[in-house]
Amino acid sequence: MGQLMDTIQEKWRTSSNNLVLGTFRLLSGMVLALTFALIGSEALGYGNLTFLFVLVSITVAFMKISRKWRLVGVFIFDLICILVGMLLKIYILIAPGS
Repeated sequence: MGQLMDTIQEKWRTSSNNLVLGTFRLLSGMVLALTFALIGSEALGYGNLTFLFVLVSITVAFMKISRKWRLVGVFIFDLICILVGMLLKIYILIAPGS
């Protein structure tokens, strides 16, 4: 009976970890996809259907790329994206001729 409870606890732990990791990967992919979709929408002026297509395709591509990553890897990727975004913001604010 004790071994059965240990097995159940271990499966519960791994499935909850996988759920948290999948949710974190999905949110990271959607933020990345939304950023690229908004950039493309402003630059090219495409419509809603293309916006949705870009959003879904980049999210799926990120989910496939980050399949082997652990929670720390996704977190480091998010930190790098935030730092690049902050650098771009600083560049835009101090860009010559603006």
